[in-house]
Amino acid sequence: MSDLSDPRVLFAAERTLLAWSRTSLTLMAFGFVIERFGLFVHMISPQTGNTALQRNTSFWIGLAFIVLGAIAAAAAVLQYRTVLRTLKPIEIPKGYRVNLGVLVNVVVAGLGVALTIYLYVHGPGL
Repeated sequence: MSDLSDPRVLFAAERTLLAWSRTSLTLMAFGFVIERFGLFVHMISPQTGNTALQRNTSFWIGLAFIVLGAIAAAAAVLQYRTVLRTLKPIEIPKGYRVNLGVLVNVVVAGLGVALTIYLYVHGPGL
């Protein structure tokens, strides 16, 4: 339990949550770029006939980064909720909605999972 009785503790926790949200979005974007890099390499490589696009290393590494981003968003929510439980009511301003950042991170995590499933189902080589 916090002994500061200061609402800045809540705002610091919320800034940390939103920083993790940005980190998870960055990981997912980086994963998408890596996943699509295999398609780019296939397009610029000299082709000897009609070769099918396969799920190569860049596909799996890209999906791993997207999953890592979704896990980071979900873990940030759990960590933030743990900090919220330690705060006293005086540390939370009256009428302040503490769960908006949580909602954003839950949506980001869900979209990361949806993107992973979409890329896996509709990925190259199918």
